[in-house]
Amino acid sequence: MKKKILTLLAAVCLLSAVLSGCGGGSQAGTTENTDQSTNMAADGAEARAAAGELNVGIAQDLDSSLDPHKTVKAGTREVMFNVFEGLLKPDASGNLNPAVAESYTVSDDHLLYTFKLRSGVKFHNGQDVTPEDVIWSYQRCAEPDSADIIQVAAFAGVEMYAEGDDTVCFQLQEPNNEFASYLTTAVLPKDYTEQDTQPVGTGPFKFVSRTAQESVVLERFDDYWGEKPELTKVTYKIIENADSILLSLQSGAVDVFAHLTTTQIAQLGDGFHVEEGTMNLVQALYLNNAEKPFDDVRVRQALSYAVDRQQILDLAFDGYGTLLGSSMYPAFSKYFDDSLTDYYTYNTEKAKELLTEAGYPNGFDMTITVPSNYQPHMDTAQVIVEQLKAVGINATIQPVTWESWVQDTYSNRQFQSTVVGVDASSMTASAMLSRFVSTAGNNFINYSNADYDALYAQAQACYDDEEQTAMYKDLEKNLTENAANVYIQDMADFVAVRDGLEGPDFYPIYVLDLSSFHYTK
Repeated sequence: MKKKILTLLAAVCLLSAVLSGCGGGSQAGTTENTDQSTNMAADGAEARAAAGELNVGIAQDLDSSLDPHKTVKAGTREVMFNVFEGLLKPDASGNLNPAVAESYTVSDDHLLYTFKLRSGVKFHNGQDVTPEDVIWSYQRCAEPDSADIIQVAAFAGVEMYAEGDDTVCFQLQEPNNEFASYLTTAVLPKDYTEQDTQPVGTGPFKFVSRTAQESVVLERFDDYWGEKPELTKVTYKIIENADSILLSLQSGAVDVFAHLTTTQIAQLGDGFHVEEGTMNLVQALYLNNAEKPFDDVRVRQALSYAVDRQQILDLAFDGYGTLLGSSMYPAFSKYFDDSLTDYYTYNTEKAKELLTEAGYPNGFDMTITVPSNYQPHMDTAQVIVEQLKAVGINATIQPVTWESWVQDTYSNRQFQSTVVGVDASSMTASAMLSRFVSTAGNNFINYSNADYDALYAQAQACYDDEEQTAMYKDLEKNLTENAANVYIQDMADFVAVRDGLEGPDFYPIYVLDLSSFHYTK
C-alpha cells in the first residue's frame, strides 16, 4: 500500500490547477527531510516505543464536555471509544460482544432483555460496577432532565430493573430489533459528578488530563476486565492547522495521524507506512432545505446533476473513495442500496432545465461553509465550486473553525450549504436516518417531508427484520428522490503509521481502537 500511495505524487500535483491553496500548495516545504528532523523523529519514536507510549495526531479538539451522554462530535466519540463501554461493545467485524455484561438472553416475545453483569468490572475510579449504575446510566438517556444529554429514544418507555446484585432487566413495551445496538451506550458510575471534565468509564484506557486546543492524555487501565492493551500511554495532539500535519509526523511529534489526504500521504516521506480503510460516513454537500433557493426540490435536484462526483474523487482523492447516492454507507451492507448510487448522473443540461423551471435561468449565488481543519472537505468544496460554474451557479467557500461549524452551522442551522461527513453514533440504520425526521433535534438540514416522517415511524414500530430493512431502503430512496443533499462519497481513510508500529483495525463505525496498536520492534 505504501509503495502505491507514494507513487501518487505526480498525479496529485494535478490538483493545483483546480484547487489553488489546497494540498501541495499548502504543504510547501514540508517534504524536506533534513538530518536534524530525521534524528528528532527517530529519538522521539524510539523513546516512546521503549516506554510503550504513542502520540496520535487529531485535527479537532473534543467536545467541551467529555461526558459520553453529551457527546456531539464524531471526533470525540472516536477518541473516547477507548474510555467508555456499554453492556455491549462493537468489534472491527461489526459484531456486538458482551462488555460490562457477561451474557444476555432475549425472551421469545422479544420484549424482555436480561443481562448478567460481568464479575469484577471496575470503573476507572476503582468502584465496582453495579446494576444500579447501569440502570441510572440508561434511564439518564431515556428521558433526559438536561438539554445537554442526548436522548436515546429506544430507551423511552422501557422498564429497567435489577434482579439480585448481578442482573439487569429491560422490559420493552413493543419489540425493537435494534434494541441491543443501543446497549453500547456508556455505563457510568451513578454518584460521580465530574464526567464533564474528568470522565470515568470502564474501558481499556482511562482519562488522565486534557489541555484545551492542545492535547488529551489517556493511560492503560491496569484493572481492566478484559485483555490489556500493549500501549501504556497515549497522548492525542490536537493539530487543527492542516499545514502542520505533515510536519508533526516528520518532526517526530506524533506517530499516527488518521484521515489524511492523498496529497499528504504522497508527501509523507520515509519512516512511515500507510493503512487504508474507509471512514464509514456520508460525505455530501449538505443543503439547508429551509433556506432559499434550497427549499425548492428542483434546485436541489439541479445541484445533484451539476456535481460530477467521480471527478471529485479523481481530482481531490486520486480516485479513492466509494460513490454514494443517499444517507447510508456500504459498511451497513444490509441496508445499503447501491441502486441509488447512480440515481443522478452528471448532466449539466438537465441541471440547467431544472434551474430554469425553478426560476433561476441564470443561476444564483450561494455559500458553502466548510470546517477549515478538514482538508478533504475543503478540497471537495473547491472542486464543487468549479463544477457549479458550468450551470451559472456562483459558489463561494466560507472556511470556519470547527467550533464555529458545530455552533453556528450544526446547532443553530445558520448556513446555506456545507461539505462535511456524517457518521452513525451506533451500528444501526436509524442512527443514519433518524436525523432527517422533521422534528429531530439533529436535523441540521431542516429536511421536512411528511412521507418520510410517517415511514420512519412505521419502520420503528416494525419488528419483522425483512420488512423493516425494506422500509429503511425506502427512506433512503425518499432522501435521494427529493435530493435532500448532494451525496458524494464514503471517504477512504488513510492512516499514517510510523514504521515499527502496527495498527489500526478499521471498524464499521467512526472509532479509533487504541488496543489494536502495538510495537513490533
